[in-house]
Amino acid sequence: MTHVRNRLTFASALAAAALITGCQSGSGADPLSLGSLTKTADAVPDDGTDTCPLPYDLGEAAKDAGVEAEAGPGSAEEDGKPAATAEGGKRAEPGSPLAVNPGVLISCTFHIGRDDVQVHTIATREQHAIYPLAPVISSLASLSADDVTGYVKKAAAAEAGKVVTTDNGSVASLRLKLDGEGDAALLVGSADGESAPLTPEQLSEVTRTLAEQVQ
Repeated sequence: MTHVRNRLTFASALAAAALITGCQSGSGADPLSLGSLTKTADAVPDDGTDTCPLPYDLGEAAKDAGVEAEAGPGSAEEDGKPAATAEGGKRAEPGSPLAVNPGVLISCTFHIGRDDVQVHTIATREQHAIYPLAPVISSLASLSADDVTGYVKKAAAAEAGKVVTTDNGSVASLRLKLDGEGDAALLVGSADGESAPLTPEQLSEVTRTLAEQVQ
């Protein structure tokens, strides 16, 4: 009987250790993939949601980058706009970029101090996932059409994990590593292209940290 109790105690200890290890490693979460991002995007209500459906912590990322201003989810203004929206997937309209190259876009709004920050996560079945974000980049960075085209090509050709910033330092992007097929990118920038809540160096660091949070 003593041996049985010892075996049970040992088994319980192993189970507890496994549980602790699983929690620390994020066990149970779906690997970042086109499928998991599509599932997440499809679950976002048509009119958006008050919380970002992806595990981004801008406050922690900003802190790691040496930003002193308060940062957190949602807009700095009480404007009634949703903190997160989704496009593509089941919502993809025939002929749209995310229908031609099947994929999804999850857009989340955060704030640093009194400035809004946009965090866009896009994934597509084929390469060049960042291409549909060209209008977003143009708006955020106030770039010419030629400059946007040049930036998008550079960002699309970059190695996964390498941050690419616009020349004016207001937008940064990074190709994400996916489990399985597809291509994905993370893009971060200030909401209006005029205010600069982050220096170019801080923006790069924040983008890198946010990518680590979802991979």
